[in-house]
Amino acid sequence: MTVIFMGVCGCGKSTVGQLFAEACGGVFLEGDRFHTPEMVEKMRSGQALNDEDRAGWLARLREAIVGKRAESEVVCLSCSALKERYRAVLRGDDSPGETVFVYLKGNPKLLRERMDGRVGHYMPASLLESQLDALEEPNDAIVLDVAGAPEDLVSELRRRLAMG
Repeated sequence: MTVIFMGVCGCGKSTVGQLFAEACGGVFLEGDRFHTPEMVEKMRSGQALNDEDRAGWLARLREAIVGKRAESEVVCLSCSALKERYRAVLRGDDSPGETVFVYLKGNPKLLRERMDGRVGHYMPASLLESQLDALEEPNDAIVLDVAGAPEDLVSELRRRLAMG
């Protein structure tokens, strides 16, 4: 099973994804690490990525998912996956249920506070609005409210996936 933790910046994709992978004995892929230095610099300068910018990144993420499946029964990925077409690339030709999207949804005010409190991350809080504007909320994802503690979100997700 592949579990993709999606949502806008500041929603906790990396934190919750890493905790979930640890709880399930799975592997965790940090989606941000697959951006090229040029794309990181673009975001650092306050410019939002466009579909063309994201195309290679999404392809690299899909390759990484497929590659890690040989190592673990549970592969977890953090990725904004803002649009349905991005999620289709990440899902590839997987059979139904093989890839699960977990949409970490939060109040924009809370997300802004989290972004303002982050230290050492290249993504400026100014890009939150562009991500919220680009977001196509998924119809087929497990939705978790990020106001809860990360550990509680992991417990809820494990319950909903019948993983203990």
